[in-house]
Order: sequence, then structure tokens, then C-alpha cells
Amino acid sequence: MPGRGEIVCRQVARFAALGALLATAGGCVGGHHVRLAPGEVPQLVGAAVRDNRTPMDPALACFAGVLVAGARPPVIAVGDVRDYTGKFAVNEGNAVTQGGALMVSSALGKLGRGVVMAERFDPTIAERELAYTDHRQLGDGAVHDVAGAGGGKVAWLPYYGGSIAASDYYIVGGITELNYDIRSGGFEAGVNQLGPKARTYTQAVAVDLRIVDTRSLLVVKTVSLAKQFTGYEVGFGLFQFFGSNLFDVNIGAKGQEPLQLGIRTALEEATMKLVGAVTRTDPAICMARSTTGGPPSPSQPARHG
Repeated sequence: MPGRGEIVCRQVARFAALGALLATAGGCVGGHHVRLAPGEVPQLVGAAVRDNRTPMDPALACFAGVLVAGARPPVIAVGDVRDYTGKFAVNEGNAVTQGGALMVSSALGKLGRGVVMAERFDPTIAERELAYTDHRQLGDGAVHDVAGAGGGKVAWLPYYGGSIAASDYYIVGGITELNYDIRSGGFEAGVNQLGPKARTYTQAVAVDLRIVDTRSLLVVKTVSLAKQFTGYEVGFGLFQFFGSNLFDVNIGAKGQEPLQLGIRTALEEATMKLVGAVTRTDPAICMARSTTGGPPSPSQPARHG
């Protein structure tokens, strides 16, 4: 029978092996430690910042080329694109992004010179500066001659109106559905608390947008899109006594398409369809590139005048 010292040594060896395993697992996670300033503890730094790409990027690049080849680009503003799902958790907050309008603005930005964007979502600074101008408080460091208006040379910035460009259309709408667990399935089997498990689950979202003629307030087109998300979870569990020791081991993996990325993708496709309606341009062939992975070439789509 082993002595007490030998038992302790075996336990230490087991914990050392477990520590080595955890260290190896930690090494699988991308990143490295960097000391950002003298005297600071090194901190983990992961992947570099990158452009926020989506599966719609090839389609947007293709469509941008088509729009540039056409007539005068429309001036489009973005209004409120809200979360109308009402899904909220006390510990996790809103389940759906509150930045729908920002995502639509970014989608328009990916169309490059094919459209001109007019800021209407947050004109607070512009309105404040116009108020300063109206009170003759705003300057640009230069002296301006307003003799024609009876003012002579002044340090304040003169303003005669009409500097704000009008928009042709604006986009509004919202994220209207978030349906949890519309379908799930899987299996779990075990003998003496030893065995594998696996399951899948699906949820869905929907967005509803419209583009409106700014001058007439007539709705030119509405778009309603839905997208499903499927996740999975697989694992293997062990819960056993070996002698006087209890082993509880669980190994597995799970993953799901990011919900907010899917919402952004749906909003981007909706934006393309709305812009296509007001420019009389069919984005269908370009949108096919989001699934085929083809190069962003504008050679095939045609404009419909």
C-alpha cells in the first residue's frame, strides 16, 4: 500500500498535468500579451481591428459600380430604423441592436459615389452652428466683407441661407421580428453517466424598411426581409468515481451565426433593393454574388430606364 507521501505526490502530478492541459488550451486562443506602458502588467491583445465585412460586400461593390455608370446619384437620407421587437433581458439588455440606422448608413456608404448621403439622423451640431451663425457668433478665423448688406468687414461668418442640400429620398423602418427557437433537435445518450450529446436550434429575425420621396412624402418602395440563424452544440461528458476520486469532465463545442451580423446583412440587402427601386436599377445579379462569392464586377447588371 502506498504511503501518504506517495499519494500526495500522485495528486500533485495529476494537478500538474491538468495545469499543463489548461495552459495548452489557453495557447489555442489567438492573442499575445503586450505591455503598453512601463510599469503596467502585460495584457492580452487579440486580433487586429479590421473593416467590418459581411456576406453582402461583393454584392454592394458590384452594385456601386453599376450606379456610378448611371445618371446623377440620388441624395438619400436615413431616418430612424428602430428595434420594434420589444425583446429585453434584465441581465443582458436589448437582444437586438439599437443601431439599425447606423447600419443602413454604412450600407449606403459602401455604395460609394453611386449615392450621395444627406445627414438627417443626428443634425444636432449643424443646427447648433446655424444658431451661432444666426446670432453672429460663429467665425472661421477670417474677416468677411458684407458691405453689400451694410455691415462692412466683420469677424463673424455671414450666412445668407440655402447652404443645406435637399435630399431626394429617405429610408426609415425597423427590425420587427425576433423569433427564438423556432425549431430545435438533438440527442443525448449515456451509460453510467458517460456519453455524448448534440443538439441544433434555429431562430429568425425580420426587417421592414421603406424609402420615401422627401418632397411628396409618397412611399416609393417597401421591403420586408427575414433571415434564419442555426446554432449547434456537441459534447461528451464523464462523471465517475475512480477509487476515492470523483472525475467530472465535460468536453464540447458550440457555435451560432452572430445575430447582429445577420441583422446587418439583412439591412444591407434591403438597402440595395430600395436604392435599386429609386434608381431603376436591378440589383438581382449583384446580390447573387453574395452567395456565389463571385468577384465584385458591375459588368453584367443592367439599368432599366
